[in-house]
Amino acid sequence: MTRKRKRLWLLLGSLGAFALAVGLVLVALNDSLVFFYSPTEIAAKPPPAEKSLRIGGLVAPGSVAKSADGLTTTFDVTDTSHTLKVSYRGQLPDLFREGQGIVALGTLRADGVFAAREVLAKHDENYMPPEVADALKKAGRWKEGEPVPGNPK
Repeated sequence: MTRKRKRLWLLLGSLGAFALAVGLVLVALNDSLVFFYSPTEIAAKPPPAEKSLRIGGLVAPGSVAKSADGLTTTFDVTDTSHTLKVSYRGQLPDLFREGQGIVALGTLRADGVFAAREVLAKHDENYMPPEVADALKKAGRWKEGEPVPGNPK
């Protein structure tokens, strides 16, 4: 085998190893990516059932209901255009209440209810998660400087 041919095989082997490494990284990243959806986006094009995703919006007034055991809570999340039913088992954050912005991590079940594994609430009266604010702005329901919908201020 000539030197030229050895170098060619070494180059081809290196490129193959690099392509394999890139492929493995992309597969690993795809499994850990969690996309953000607003209720309007889910209504327009529902994501696949049981795919991990984040939703955000405002807790709809009058929608919070606790089960008899006190551990499961159901509530509606809205971007004032569409509403999505959410079910969460566990203790909710202290700042969770109707009319407040939240972000929930979980999966959309086949029955259309979002099964949340984690619920995050905003930390003061002026803060709203950027994804939620963007979704509300996109829907034309909130502009910077205006009071947050559902918030008396």
